[in-house]
Amino acid sequence: MRVFVTGMGGELGSRVAALLEATPDVEAIAGIDVEPPRRRLRRAQFTRIDPRDRVRTMKTLRDLRPTALVHLGVYEPHARSSPRRSAERTITGTVAVLDAALEVGGLDAIVVRSGIEAYGRARGAPLVPDESVRPSPTTTFGETLVRVEELVRAAEMPAAILRLAPVVGPHVPSPLGRFLRLPVVGCSGLADPPFSVLHQEDAARAIVHALLRGADGRFNVVAPGAVTASQAARLGSRVPLPVVGPAGWLLLRRAAEAAGAPVPDHVVELLRRGRSADGGRFERELGFDVARSTPEVIRDLYEWAPVTPLRAVA
Repeated sequence: MRVFVTGMGGELGSRVAALLEATPDVEAIAGIDVEPPRRRLRRAQFTRIDPRDRVRTMKTLRDLRPTALVHLGVYEPHARSSPRRSAERTITGTVAVLDAALEVGGLDAIVVRSGIEAYGRARGAPLVPDESVRPSPTTTFGETLVRVEELVRAAEMPAAILRLAPVVGPHVPSPLGRFLRLPVVGCSGLADPPFSVLHQEDAARAIVHALLRGADGRFNVVAPGAVTASQAARLGSRVPLPVVGPAGWLLLRRAAEAAGAPVPDHVVELLRRGRSADGGRFERELGFDVARSTPEVIRDLYEWAPVTPLRAVA
């Protein structure tokens, strides 16, 4: 197996590449991203490319002639890119890598990262949708994810589309994770609905598991259990701040951005309306167990020690 990984420079892509390096059946690994991998990789070959550069993306993929594609080049707004660049890099990169894959041929397996934001949170929508529920995105990120899925289906190649819960944890560039680590955590003063997340290690294992099993179809991958924003704040010894009304949320977003934790619309939606999904199909059909529950993931997020400046000794 020769695996091409997009989004290799991110926390999730780096972990997936490390797991692939430890897999005997994987002969070669190559990947691209806008920044270098976040951990040392021994066998994987990395090329720094903006995914909007279609010519270089296609050349790098042709050089490897992969038998498998892991497409993690899905950029969440305010994670590693601005909202506009995130959407551009995601869509253009998806088109480029799929065009190259179709041109080169020889792919036996494809795994694509998506997210449960694709289901949206419109009024009357299922609170815990399974894969039979048709996506109806209600945020910019959700619309981008649905577009990625449409592009993959249009390529008419067997592919596992993994709709991951929000991936958070230590060192993960997640807007939700940054927000929850603020000293004061805003929560809905009317409902305080629950949401589910996914640890980065479980997300990486799920992606590699789907690849090695040759999975085909759409699968939710969600940590069991849920928490509310106020419960998450208390788990991290933060102060929960009830927020009411559009003006209150606007002030919260401005304050969070000033504190270095911009809150995109899909995170606001999660805080106001909750977000979860049924991950039972992935467990039943592919025999995968998510190791960490949502409360455990949140505790792990807060156990990441803060930076402590050291004074120079004269």
